[in-house]
Amino acid sequence: MDKRHKIPAAVIIVAAGASSRMGKGVRKQYRPLGCGTVLSEALKPFLKALDCASLVIAIPSDEDDVLARDALYADTEIETLLQKTKPVFVRGGATRQASVKIALEKTGEKITDGIVLIHDAARPFVTEQIIVRTAQAAIEHGGAVPAVLPTDTQKIINAEGFIVEHLKRERMAAVQTPQAFGFIRLLASHRKAENDGEAYTDDTEIWGKYEGDVMTVQGSPENKKITYAEDIRMTSFRTGLGYDMHRLIPGRKLMIGGVVIPFDKGEDAHSDGDVLLHAVTDALLGAAALGDIGSFFPPEDAAWKDADSVFLLKSVWKKIQKHGWHLINMDCMIKLERPKFLPYRRQVIDSIARALGVESSSIFVKAKTGEALGDVGKGEAVEAWCTCFLGKN
Repeated sequence: MDKRHKIPAAVIIVAAGASSRMGKGVRKQYRPLGCGTVLSEALKPFLKALDCASLVIAIPSDEDDVLARDALYADTEIETLLQKTKPVFVRGGATRQASVKIALEKTGEKITDGIVLIHDAARPFVTEQIIVRTAQAAIEHGGAVPAVLPTDTQKIINAEGFIVEHLKRERMAAVQTPQAFGFIRLLASHRKAENDGEAYTDDTEIWGKYEGDVMTVQGSPENKKITYAEDIRMTSFRTGLGYDMHRLIPGRKLMIGGVVIPFDKGEDAHSDGDVLLHAVTDALLGAAALGDIGSFFPPEDAAWKDADSVFLLKSVWKKIQKHGWHLINMDCMIKLERPKFLPYRRQVIDSIARALGVESSSIFVKAKTGEALGDVGKGEAVEAWCTCFLGKN
């Protein structure tokens, strides 16, 4: 048995929740974590532990797959791991049960036997060991789920809040995901459960009603489900500072933040001369302690003649993300006498956000003139500064 354990299995990742308890903003499954996002971290151990015959990801019913794809491929390792199995995205239903049923039906278009593992995208700390234990137990027993003993004493209370029953902790378990079952039998059970008038919280309930017992295997307290914003904590922080300056000459485009600004002069530079993106690139590299723009793209190298600075920034950002860093916020300053920058500010902010794959709300760009002083004040040059704040989980 090789490193992938060669257990053939279908995988369903349930990422269709509304994340209502996370507060406003990006849904929890798409938030930065590790070397990518919560979604990519939740999936990656499955791709390493199993021989995935099928991969279906259930996403919120009110969105297309663009956000999910971006979140999935935010970790550059995912593309390599998915060379054999391509993900299929389906819109989920109003409940977890409905979302799993939709994903099972889609899975049935590709496989007709074997086991299926169903995992919550909000559990990004699952390990390969838990996945393999659960899969092996499902092959042997038909259904399996990782579980941990509760650490607190458990009680049953009535509607008024009074304790009415004292439970034995040693006979209780808190179940997790992935939950693994024989595929054909689970699909049949879901089809029955869809019309039986009951609401089920997970797949072990459905299996238990229509098929039989579910075996528990050792889970882990670390395999926790992200529910609140504080469940995702950054453990390391870095700041970075970038600066660049270019002379302005006729016959060149004025590039600022990946946007062409109409003007009769542009930056005199080896690349396209985008002064702001060069400052941004240096700030990010400095924060990650990975070098500077010149060490990656030497100005004496003809390969970078008139190079697109957006491409340069994206290339560097991928390397930084591989080290587990995520952008928390970025603040930039442009010093330019003419033309006026304000009409282009929103376009520039959005351009930088797209290049980095982040929300525009995490970036701001200000502008000042040179007050007719120095090279900038004379309209002969443009300067840019950038500060950034990176975090790592």
